[in-house]
Amino acid sequence: MNVLFLCTGNSCRSVLSEGTFAHFAPAGLRAISAGSQPAGQLHPRAVATLNRKGISTEGYYSKSWDDLPVTPDIVVTVCGSAAGETCPAYLGPVLRTHWGLDDPSHVVGTDEEIEAAFERTYEIIIARLNAFLALPLEELRNDKARFKAELDRIGTLVP
Repeated sequence: MNVLFLCTGNSCRSVLSEGTFAHFAPAGLRAISAGSQPAGQLHPRAVATLNRKGISTEGYYSKSWDDLPVTPDIVVTVCGSAAGETCPAYLGPVLRTHWGLDDPSHVVGTDEEIEAAFERTYEIIIARLNAFLALPLEELRNDKARFKAELDRIGTLVP
């Protein structure tokens, strides 16, 4: 099962999600990330956050959704629609859900405040991914409506 984490720039939230999912997911689940308008580089604090957690970012880069190596089964948009961001809409026969996250790269303040924003984003991502990985995935594959409802519920989790 391929899970695409999608946002606009593919430099921060989608990369944090991809790296965390790839690190914790069992065999058979693959994470990818992309953006509708890729920034062209990963946000240094996103990379630093993953590295602090022991998560490798080797081979990661900001990429377009036009250059996906596989077709996703699930698309998770992670843009912060509450902040007025426009989320890209992935078209195709996939299961779609929205796990909105405020963009920590837009936080203005001291280094400590900015780091705290990245840590908070990571905490939300890890809580949602743990909930995803706890789902009875084999059972849900055959019940798309229930699977979508579970994914949508997970997108509201805030630890």
